[in-house]
Amino acid sequence: MIFDAHCDVLMKLYLEPDTLSFQSKNDMHITYPQLCEGGSKIQLFAIYIPSRLKPGQRFQAALNMVNLFYNRIIEPHPDVKFVASKEDIDNLSQNEIGAILTLEGAEAIEEDIGKLETLYRLGVRSVGLTWNWANAAADGALEPRGGGLTSFGYDMVRFLNEKDMWTDVSHLCEKAFWDVIETAHHPIASHSNAYSICPNPRNLKNEQIESLIKQDSVIGITFVPPFLNKKGSAELTDIVRHLEHICSIGGENHVGFGSDFDGIDETVKGLSCYHQYDNLIATLQRYYTDKQIRKFLFGNFQKRVRF
Repeated sequence: MIFDAHCDVLMKLYLEPDTLSFQSKNDMHITYPQLCEGGSKIQLFAIYIPSRLKPGQRFQAALNMVNLFYNRIIEPHPDVKFVASKEDIDNLSQNEIGAILTLEGAEAIEEDIGKLETLYRLGVRSVGLTWNWANAAADGALEPRGGGLTSFGYDMVRFLNEKDMWTDVSHLCEKAFWDVIETAHHPIASHSNAYSICPNPRNLKNEQIESLIKQDSVIGITFVPPFLNKKGSAELTDIVRHLEHICSIGGENHVGFGSDFDGIDETVKGLSCYHQYDNLIATLQRYYTDKQIRKFLFGNFQKRVRF
C-alpha cells in the first residue's frame, strides 16, 4: 500500500481540461489506471494556483479544482473514496483508494480566513502556506527576503490547529519554517528532501529534519531530480540516499514519499510515473526489511493523520 503525500494532477487537469484524462493510462504521471495497478492506498491531490492568475481569479480557480477533484477523480470511480478523516482511511476496503484534498499556497484564499474555512468544508485537510515566493502568509523558499510568518500566516496556522489539519512546511523559507514549528500542532513536510545530500533551497537542513522528528512529524521524500542530485538528473539510488540520511538521524518512523508527480517536467530514471513505483520498491528491498518498507510507503504518514 502506498501513501503519496503530494501530486499536481488537479493543476494539470485545470490547465488542460479538454486534452488530459484521468482515466487514460498515459496522459499524466498519475492516472486512475496507474493508481489501481501501482498499489495506491492514499493519494493527496494539491490545489495549486498558477502564478499567472491575478487576485480575484485565484479563489475561483481553487473552487474549479475542487470541482475537478469530485467530477473527474471521485465520482467516475466507485473504488476511489473521498477521505476527510482518519476514520475514512480506516474504513477503506481492501480494493479502495482514498483521495485527500490539500492546498499548496495561501494565494488561493486571498487573505480571507473565511475562504480557508470554505475549502476545509469542501474537504481540504492539509495546507502549505506558500509556494516558492512571498505571499500574504509568509515567504517561500526562493524569496530573497526570507521573512517569517505574517500576522495572517499565524491566523492560518491557528485555524489549521483548531481543525487538526496538517500545516505543510514544504516550500517555506527557513524563518517561516521555524515560526511554523513553534506554532503548528501538526506540521508535516509533504515533499522535501535532505539539504545535506543535495543543497537545494527547497530541501530541509538537518536541524529542520530533527525538529520535525521531535514533533512526531513525517517528511515526504520527493522525486524532483534537482532536489535529489546536484547534477539535476537522478536515479532510484538517489532517493535511497535521502531516505537513508533521514533514517540515520532518527527518522525511520518519520519518513515517507511525496512524489510531486505532474508538478515536474523531468523525472527520476526508472520512476517516470506512478506505475513505476514498483521499481522504487524493488530498489528499497535491496536495503531495507519489509517492515521498514511498509512504514516508508504507508505507515509513517498514515500514523500522523490527526484530522
